Amino acid sequence: EEFNELCFEFGLELDEITSEKDIISKEKGEEKAKGASDTVLYKIDVFFNRYDLLCLEGLVRGLQVFFLRINLPRYEKIIPAQGEGQRLIITEETVQVRPHAVAAVLRNINFTKERYDSFIDLQEKLHQNICRRRALVAIGTHDLDTISGPFTFTAKAPSEIKFKPLNQSQEYTASQFFYLYRTDSHLRHYLHLIENKPLYPVIYDSNGVVLSMPPIINGDHTKISVNTRNVFVECTGTDITKAKIFFDIIVTMFSEYCEKPFSVEAAEVVYPNGKTHIYPELAYRKEKVKPEFFYKKIGISETPSSLAKLLTRMCLKSHVTGNGNNIEIEIPPTRADIIHACDIVEDAAIAYGYNNIQMTIPKTYTIANQLPLNKLTELLRLDLAAAGFTEALTFALCSQEDIADKLGMDISATKAVRIANPKTAEFQVARTTLLPGLLKTIAANRKMPLPLKLFEISDIVVKDPNTDVGARNYRHFCAVYYNKSPGFEIIHGLLDRVMQLLEVPPNEENGYIIKATEGSAFFPGRCAEIFAKGQSIGRLGVLHPDVITKFELTMPCSALEINIEPFV
Repeated sequence: EEFNELCFEFGLELDEITSEKDIISKEKGEEKAKGASDTVLYKIDVFFNRYDLLCLEGLVRGLQVFFLRINLPRYEKIIPAQGEGQRLIITEETVQVRPHAVAAVLRNINFTKERYDSFIDLQEKLHQNICRRRALVAIGTHDLDTISGPFTFTAKAPSEIKFKPLNQSQEYTASQFFYLYRTDSHLRHYLHLIENKPLYPVIYDSNGVVLSMPPIINGDHTKISVNTRNVFVECTGTDITKAKIFFDIIVTMFSEYCEKPFSVEAAEVVYPNGKTHIYPELAYRKEKVKPEFFYKKIGISETPSSLAKLLTRMCLKSHVTGNGNNIEIEIPPTRADIIHACDIVEDAAIAYGYNNIQMTIPKTYTIANQLPLNKLTELLRLDLAAAGFTEALTFALCSQEDIADKLGMDISATKAVRIANPKTAEFQVARTTLLPGLLKTIAANRKMPLPLKLFEISDIVVKDPNTDVGARNYRHFCAVYYNKSPGFEIIHGLLDRVMQLLEVPPNEENGYIIKATEGSAFFPGRCAEIFAKGQSIGRLGVLHPDVITKFELTMPCSALEINIEPFV
């Protein structure tokens, strides 16, 4: 409870208190959990933009500064004497694959088992987070005492790269290596990043030893361990801004364990055009914010000096300038999330305590109102349930087969919005009709007593070049009747009931009518198009036997689907 309160004050949330044994027991059963550790683990929810809190070192440092136990450390980069520092030379072959790289050295670092595990864990968390599963940036850490600079970051044909990958017993060419790791539960997810490239990125030392093949794996030769004293850190990527942020976080978090705490030995990066740059940047910058801005945004009446103290507790060293007219804030390299003055104000509010802010009645009165389309949807749902139909809620994404092949249509005629990188075949496109979802629901509930009467009122998505996003949502109502007989009269009766509720009379002039038509999903001669207010709003009819069979159903089925937006 005490730690939970402490996290809350700092703007975090203690999600769960568990253990390794409990986690394995929940996921795989008690049998698999035998022998697992009972050590208590705290699961803490951290904001996605606070990369500096993703490891124990950063979290503890942040909490200690917040509770005024330590002063905010000053991160320093040490530039070695001319000719003594490490250099990373980037060749022009990398331009088409991963054009950017940064490097530095953690000199005389003192690892323990816990520190080493935390070091590896932070890299993995950042790979999944800011690095977008290594697509934007990938890090490599190497034992500097086993290699000699200068280092070369280049790109070669797969057959020309040969080295012993991390934790392997023999050498492989890059082609063999890809075959080896295609079934690896961890690394197979990253192979696609460079697999189809003509050249693969690789980093060598001056003796031709392979340090790593980013973004896949490091070489076994440079493997770091608890006993490693000097760590050469390199980041390669397609986004230099993300690479700098990632790099600054890694070196600042673990420079604490160097012989000179919070210091990092800089390295020189030489670009293909001959220009050089010293990394890490560890850039501090200053922002000025007026105290009135805090009062306006948060609604607290604190003196400028109090506001400066609140910000200093949030690792933003601050002081009052210009007779109290401004607060000058120093943004450290660990706080890449501070982009605008509003980010600074948010930190002041967290330090002040959201619960301590006085609740006041807004000066402007506004009365909330339900969106008319949602109001209509809610009213219809109640009456459709009263008509004996059960509501279903199905996925907005489905497979191409569901909306095209199974309904006897071509995918190009559906105007479907495709997902660029679908995780599974079940979620390839956004649905253009609600019918497949209801038919799949019936297929999953075939053991239920007949008849099955289902309905759904949800959005469908179709391409629309006239909108800013290239697609448009429509609110559809769909109902399905599944029984030993088709029950067309049941569905027709439901349509009449819906129109009665909407106060739309059954006439051609200002009401609704149905006209015989044909549809690929419907039985010939058993399909009708519904017209209301002078426009086509949908169809009803008996489904074609082929459609029923493709959805693994065995009984006749009738369906109705209309767009309800014209009735708002």
